[in-house]
Amino acid sequence: MTHFVLVAGAWLGAWAWDEVLPGLREAGHDVHALTLSGLAEKKDLPAGQRTHVQDIVGHVERRDLHDVVLVGHSYSGIPVGQAAERIGGRLRRVVFVDSDVPIDGRPFLSGFDSDDVRRALDAHGGFWPPLPPDDYTGQELTDGQIHRIVTVGTPHPGATLTEPAVLRHPVGELPATYVKCLLDGPEPMPAVAEALRSERWNLVEMDTGHWPMFSRPRELAALLAEAAARN
Repeated sequence: MTHFVLVAGAWLGAWAWDEVLPGLREAGHDVHALTLSGLAEKKDLPAGQRTHVQDIVGHVERRDLHDVVLVGHSYSGIPVGQAAERIGGRLRRVVFVDSDVPIDGRPFLSGFDSDDVRRALDAHGGFWPPLPPDDYTGQELTDGQIHRIVTVGTPHPGATLTEPAVLRHPVGELPATYVKCLLDGPEPMPAVAEALRSERWNLVEMDTGHWPMFSRPRELAALLAEAAARN
């Protein structure tokens, strides 16, 4: 049996995958939606980048999971990519869902023009609050879905964004699928484009926005199951 471990991006917890879980379970997979420290029901726990990596590794090891597909959405591609390396032979595949990817020695905020995020961290005591509703327009989300992200989402702990990733090998050496959500921009980020040159990576496109677990949950579940079936 394949074991999926699903990790959502900034501000989100395990709850973000509620509509994806049924499709994977119907396909016969074991599924674990994981909340990272400092978010959702774990919002009171201190968290840095290394904490988030250990959250994922610890979950896999405590449950003695093998044949694991790690799924990282958006921000969480950074800790998921590091955790994938650390779980070694337990890993079947990584799926990066419209996410950043880790580069050794570089933090999440180095991957894009992050001045606005840094100002937000300074203004909110080291936390990154969910974006205002208007920032989610054009991403195929309903008003209700946007309201849920903004109101249920948790301010994201800043240390997870500023601490550097630690990798022994380039992320392109992992067996991976990258899911590009086209409404969030047609081209992958440079670090992703570099990794996609690897023969161990493949690219899948979705004609939806940056949060496909809300906008296209059944389609996303099917793509994840297909990714798990790749050699």
